[in-house]
Amino acid sequence: MLDAKFVRENLDAVAEAMANRNFSWDGERFAQLDEERRTAIAAAEELQAKRNATSKSIGKMMGQGLKEEAEAAKEQVRQINAQLEEASKVREEAEAALSEMLMATPNMPHETTPVGRDENDNPEVRRWGTPRTFDFEAKAHWDLGPELGIIDFERGVKLAESRFYLLGGLGARLERSLINFMADTHTSRGYKEWWCPALANATTLTGTGQLPKFEEDLFKTTGGLYLIPTAEVQLTNIHAGEVLDAEQLPLKYCGFTPCFREEAGSAGRDTRGIIRVHQFSKVEMVKFAKPEESLDDLEAMVEDAENILQKLELPYRVISLCTGDIGFSACKTYDLEVWLPCYNGYKEISSCSDCWDFQARRANIKYRDPANFKGTRYVHTLNGSGLAVGRTMAAIIENYQNADGTITVPDVLVPYMGGVTVIGPQK
Repeated sequence: MLDAKFVRENLDAVAEAMANRNFSWDGERFAQLDEERRTAIAAAEELQAKRNATSKSIGKMMGQGLKEEAEAAKEQVRQINAQLEEASKVREEAEAALSEMLMATPNMPHETTPVGRDENDNPEVRRWGTPRTFDFEAKAHWDLGPELGIIDFERGVKLAESRFYLLGGLGARLERSLINFMADTHTSRGYKEWWCPALANATTLTGTGQLPKFEEDLFKTTGGLYLIPTAEVQLTNIHAGEVLDAEQLPLKYCGFTPCFREEAGSAGRDTRGIIRVHQFSKVEMVKFAKPEESLDDLEAMVEDAENILQKLELPYRVISLCTGDIGFSACKTYDLEVWLPCYNGYKEISSCSDCWDFQARRANIKYRDPANFKGTRYVHTLNGSGLAVGRTMAAIIENYQNADGTITVPDVLVPYMGGVTVIGPQK
């Protein structure tokens, strides 16, 4: 959430930033509501001073036997109280409207975020690895997986609905191996692992920005809880309402969770395979950083995500998202895109974002640093996929397939697969 004071003092800059984000933002409406609020506050202060003075005079009048004058003063106080109530109502309504407006307003893009309209304007930063050239007709994971008996789309739909799937035999083992490998790798690089609830309350989802704006993308229970769309929600809110010590920062957390998304508005996109589904596994990274260090921490987080792909020897590229493509809470984002032969191109497998103090302000996460400033300040929060497990599996199936229809297990996963080096047909 943006700071109201910052918005008030930088209306033109905010308007330009929102335009760059392709977000319809009414600066005049904000200024009007803010003026109503400040006018109501000033009126209330003036009325309170008048009421205090009048109330004080009543005692003196009573002491002097001026009963009639005292009663008139009491009536005046009653009228002032009614005016105060009205001023308070105006202020509360203006503040509620301002809060609603700010809660729906996305973060300001960082000055280093490239300006652009959509994903077509995202500049490439670097590439790693060379896409494999096949000397046989390569298959897509949605064909090869069922042929080997490691992915079952039809029974997934039977058990749930479209965009759900089953994993069987070494397919299930591969998913579990990827989760453990990713979590082990991140913890070896200084991340503390957490095991989080798969359900979250509305306050938690509001803290990271999923609510109220993106409720249609969430699965909601009858009890009012939501299935989490990412572990970012839980990991970031671990410290909601807390004040951290500067010596603790940066805090580096990771965690595996199942993730659930309605995928509202994505009809017709990636309908085949396991790229865009309602339930998927993901290992998430989250950081809490000092403001002056968060951009460096973002670069380090991207390297941590890249490290997973490099260990798996999967070709990928890094792109910098432009202002028209970054997420709601982000001020700067890098996407990692893995090479998928079925698309003859790169597909997102990780998104790493610096959210500045946007989420911390919503979730009220601060830190103290007595050596450098008085009081407290908001931390900066960062999050990144490390990685999306299903998409990683799809990349392995396609990039490591063999002419005989089997799949070679990446060397780094063999210990996690119990020594299995090749995935063949499953009974």
